[in-house]
Amino acid sequence: MDINLEKAKEILILGDYTCVLFNGTQKHYSNQKGVRPLIEFLESNIDFSDYYAADKVVGAGAAHLYVLLKVKSVWAYVLSNAAKVILESNNIKVHFNKQVPYIINRTGDGMCPIELCVSGITDSNDALVAIRKRLKELT
Repeated sequence: MDINLEKAKEILILGDYTCVLFNGTQKHYSNQKGVRPLIEFLESNIDFSDYYAADKVVGAGAAHLYVLLKVKSVWAYVLSNAAKVILESNNIKVHFNKQVPYIINRTGDGMCPIELCVSGITDSNDALVAIRKRLKELT
């Protein structure tokens, strides 16, 4: 694993963050759950193409957002099968602690609504539209 990805993972764990983007000198992080911080990073217009990402939970929705952020590599504590396929098919290196069939929703009784809303979507721009729509429905 790349030293910058190791450092992003370390920052994530020690800072008790939900996600971290790190490029060797600069870091961006969040304590928010879900995909909202990734959307905020996307909307910031920062070039994340030299960044490495560490995240507690990466499902298909988050994977599509990391593709749009153009990060070099992703480490996840929990990674869904679909997220792994999305990241690898977009040439983003993937490392994880635990791989699961899908991300479970917060109540623990079904699939994460974001993972569900992007199911079957292969284009990350289309996934972003679906994610934004689903987040509006959830609020």
